[in-house]
Amino acid sequence: MQNNMTRRIIRFIFVVIGSSLGITYMPEVWNWLKLANSPMNHWFINILVGAIIFIILSFLLMNQIIQLVRRVENAISKQSPLYLLLGSVGIIIGLLIATFISIGINSIEIPLVKQIVSPILFVVLGYLGFRTLTTRLEDFKKLFQMGRNKSVEVVQEDSVVLDRKVQDNFRQYKILDTSVIIDGRIYDILQSGFIEGTIVVPTFVLNELQLIADSSDTLKRSRGRRGLDILNQLQKDDQIKLEIYEGDYEDISEVDTKLIRLAKGIDGIVVTNDFNLNKVAEFQNVPVFNINALANAVKPVVIPGEMLKVMIVKNGTERQQGVAYLEDGTMIVVEEGQLHINETVDVVVTSALQTAAGRMIFAKLAPARKRIPEESSSIQ
Repeated sequence: MQNNMTRRIIRFIFVVIGSSLGITYMPEVWNWLKLANSPMNHWFINILVGAIIFIILSFLLMNQIIQLVRRVENAISKQSPLYLLLGSVGIIIGLLIATFISIGINSIEIPLVKQIVSPILFVVLGYLGFRTLTTRLEDFKKLFQMGRNKSVEVVQEDSVVLDRKVQDNFRQYKILDTSVIIDGRIYDILQSGFIEGTIVVPTFVLNELQLIADSSDTLKRSRGRRGLDILNQLQKDDQIKLEIYEGDYEDISEVDTKLIRLAKGIDGIVVTNDFNLNKVAEFQNVPVFNINALANAVKPVVIPGEMLKVMIVKNGTERQQGVAYLEDGTMIVVEEGQLHINETVDVVVTSALQTAAGRMIFAKLAPARKRIPEESSSIQ
């Protein structure tokens, strides 16, 4: 039903355009055919001929036009109301300027200038007005927020309520980098509500994800596709506020440097699990949320003397050591555990070591589980 209505509207627009062009240009066509004085050169016939020609064109181009309309609708539906408002205002300003300029152009008695330059002027200035305002979207957002989020102190009988400023100890925008999207844990974290504010995915990060997804390497391709799947899940989740940042920094080639520049520009926080990006951002005073640091922070705390039940899965680096893992992936180095590989044993925690890569726990077998090596137990 909607598709039929769209076709009717497009066909009606073609008829109006054809009729207008017919009544304007058909007299010149009859004159060129030396039929200027014939009954064919009548305003009604001119309108009819133009309308028929454009009706035929509408049938030939209908599918392509409908596809173009669908793309435009999808692009508009993904934009924020502020983006659409600023774009509309920009177009109106550009068209008004073009109107004033066209008044002077129309005074020139050259038909070619009137018919070609004036329409081009309207298109160019309308586009420039649209781009001028929409590319300053973040500046307008900051302007609106500054007026809306002023600190207000309300004094009551027993308490003082302060309305927090966006600029004070709070960053509204959380910018995702490529590594944290591919990792996938960010979706569960956002669903849990531990990260507040608006999630921002820049287009240069999307482009990098697409390059990874199109890679000839099988592992890279699967990682890139998983990242795109995670983004689709984030976009479909109504509880997560996701925005696409359309801007780019053409003078910068590295994506990490672009992320830091964007975070400075919109007063945002970079969300990553890239250790190197974390250090560079901290050096430039850009706040960072590191997913790996969060994962290490929420791991269970163990203290020396605590008893654990683990399965030793492989040899350690030192003699007689065995290696086990907790459910969260924390590695446990067990002294004298080499003799109990593939066994579930009780161990006693002796110490824990926090490293940049994560946490390591050192333990020894519980006294009841110690086994004497065969070579040392044999007595001649």
